[in-house]
Amino acid sequence: MPDSPLSTAQAARKALASRLDGIRRDAGLSGQELAVRCGWHKSKASRIARARTSPSDADIRAWCEACGVGDRAADLIAASRSAASMYVQWRQIHRDGMRRVHESTVPLYERTAHFRVYASNVVPGMLQTAGYATGVLRSITAFQGTPDDVADAVRARLARSRVVHEGDHRFALLIEEAVLYHRVCDAPELAEQLRYLQEVMPRPNVSLGIVPLGARRTVWPLEAFYAFDDAQVAVETLTAEVNITAPGEVHTYLRAFAELSRTAAYGAAARHLIAKALDSALS
Repeated sequence: MPDSPLSTAQAARKALASRLDGIRRDAGLSGQELAVRCGWHKSKASRIARARTSPSDADIRAWCEACGVGDRAADLIAASRSAASMYVQWRQIHRDGMRRVHESTVPLYERTAHFRVYASNVVPGMLQTAGYATGVLRSITAFQGTPDDVADAVRARLARSRVVHEGDHRFALLIEEAVLYHRVCDAPELAEQLRYLQEVMPRPNVSLGIVPLGARRTVWPLEAFYAFDDAQVAVETLTAEVNITAPGEVHTYLRAFAELSRTAAYGAAARHLIAKALDSALS
C-alpha cells in the first residue's frame, strides 16, 4: 500500500542530493573545497548534500562545473525540478487564487483517456455542481487565507469538467459513503449535488462506486488521489499536492484503487446509498 506521499517527495530530494554528493566525491573534493570553488558559505555544500537545502538551477550548474562535469548539469536540473514539482504546498499553488490552477490543468484532463479517482473527503472535482464547488472552494480559501476568486474558480472547475461529457474519456470513481453526508455546503446545494450523482451514473463512460461505511476493508481510508492514465497520480493532503510519476509508485496507487474497488457498491446498491444520503440532506 502507498507510503506517505510526503515520503515519496522526500525520497526524490534525497536521491538528487546523493547524486550530487557522489559527483563531489568522484572529483576528490571535500565539502569545504567545493564550497570555496563555488563561492559559497562553507556549510552550503553540506546542506545540499544532506538534502537539508534544495539546490537552485544555478547551484547545480556551479556544483557540476566545480567538479569538472558541467555536461551533467542539465540532467540533474531536470531531476531537481521534477522533485520540486512532486510536493507543492497549496498556499503556493493558490497564491493568486484558484482559477489559474484549474485552467492550467485543462490540458492534462483533455489528454487523459482513463481517470481513476478515489475520494475520501469530498465529491471528486469533475463531478461537482456549482453550488457544491462553491462551498468547497470557499472553505479552502478561508482556511488557507489565499485570494478570494471563488466565483471565477468555480466557473473554471466546471469548464474543466466538460471532459465528463465531451471527448473519449473514461472515469472510474470511488467515493467513501461518508462523503455523501459531509456538509461542505448548505443542505439544498448538497441535495442538488447528490441528484447530479444519480444523473451521471448511467453514463457509459462513468463507473461510480461507493465504499459503504460497514464494508470489510482490505485497504484503509487513504488521502484522496487522482490517477491520470498510468502516467501520473496526484495525491491531495491538507497542506500540499503531491504529484507522483515514478512507475512503481503509480502502480502502487493503482493497486490500492483496485483493492478499494472490490469493496465498493455499484449500480442499484450505489443508487440506494445516494438516495439515503439525499433523504438525510432533505430532512
